[in-house]
Amino acid sequence: MKKIPLFTYASISIILAVIGVRYQNTHPVQQDHYKAILPEKNAPLNIEPLRADVPPIAEQISATIHGELQAGDSLEKALKRVDVSPTVRQQIIANLTSCLDFKRLRPNDHFTIDLNTDNEMIRCSFETDPLHRYTIVRHDDVYVTSQDDIPLEIKTVSLSGSIDQALFSAFAKLNVSPRLTYSFADIFASRIDFNTESQPGDIFTIVFEEYSQDSKIVGYGNILYAKYGQPSVKANYEAFYFKDSKGYSAHYTNDGQDIGSTFIRSPLPMGRLTSKFSYKRKHPILGVVRPHLGIDLAAPRGTPVMASADGKVFFKGVRGGFGKQIILKHGNSYKTYYGHLSGFKKGLHNGSRVSQKDVIGYVGSTGMSTGPHLDYRISQNGTYTNPFGMRFTPKSVLAGDDLLHFTTGNTDLMAMLSTAKKRVLYVRSFILTPQDSLTFL
Repeated sequence: MKKIPLFTYASISIILAVIGVRYQNTHPVQQDHYKAILPEKNAPLNIEPLRADVPPIAEQISATIHGELQAGDSLEKALKRVDVSPTVRQQIIANLTSCLDFKRLRPNDHFTIDLNTDNEMIRCSFETDPLHRYTIVRHDDVYVTSQDDIPLEIKTVSLSGSIDQALFSAFAKLNVSPRLTYSFADIFASRIDFNTESQPGDIFTIVFEEYSQDSKIVGYGNILYAKYGQPSVKANYEAFYFKDSKGYSAHYTNDGQDIGSTFIRSPLPMGRLTSKFSYKRKHPILGVVRPHLGIDLAAPRGTPVMASADGKVFFKGVRGGFGKQIILKHGNSYKTYYGHLSGFKKGLHNGSRVSQKDVIGYVGSTGMSTGPHLDYRISQNGTYTNPFGMRFTPKSVLAGDDLLHFTTGNTDLMAMLSTAKKRVLYVRSFILTPQDSLTFL
């Protein structure tokens, strides 16, 4: 399937610099599918195939049937429930088989059937979600089935807010999907742990792509710009989206350094710091003072635990007071430790390779523990370090023409943001074809 370029900076205009070119909409105007295209003299005729999105010869519609799948339904059961005749049921199922995987049908998938005066099907539209619609149309005595092109509207949206209690509650006030909130937090995962380090009065800005159909949001595209400021500690983090000349896309600081580093700040998507890194801590169970060479993050039992960096499983099993534990081995003699787990990700074993942010286990209270939490540690060459006190190198750094295009785009973007007074910065249209690939956050 064709992959669509996600975002490219251009200096020709401010608009292109801000929204980039996620899609190159070069679809030609639809030609008459009933006409032969006349080639050069003496060459064979090239006749375009029929498509279901080309209207058939006008035929009077006598009745229209609407229906949708319910839990446990097969397509035939749903059709039968709204009194579709056996002949039409067979025609619909036979024609959709060529382009639709019936195993992926879900409740609320819906259909519309137009019939003529003889109770024969003229047209059937079947929609599995807003981006996937299939049409069957009768041309004379032949039924033609195809996946429809889907018109979409793409808005470039800017939102800002401040923290009262937590990042997630602040985003909730903006009436956006939690998925956008997690994606924003994920951008800064190697710089700040929003569960433990965000404070009231912190401020944020986000510029992102919003896809809609008939004024209904169907998904979010790229986060083009993200900013998080902490006035109390005089810290500011900015991230700009960019896709380089080799096709690698990421978020970068203003000077072209990948904001993602070799290690993320916290392996939990949500958690509360209950015990800091210390050489003298009174053990909550034993009551003795001894080193605690990691941090404890309290979270509900079953919360996913992520690998904080690319690596390999060095140990997986039960280890004394740590209970169920995973130890990962990384480059430069680093190891990370994840203790008190309730269980492990299925399929992991000693020697398994994992990527940064892969789920490796789940929060629990095994071993010597007073409640569900994660004991998280980092060591290098056997020496333990405070995970929240470490700074790691960026994954990549822009240079040459990539850095030039990136810097130019950033200048234009910031110029637009400084003058923008509305939530929506820009709106454009796009036709999603069956050959296109569209990925949302």
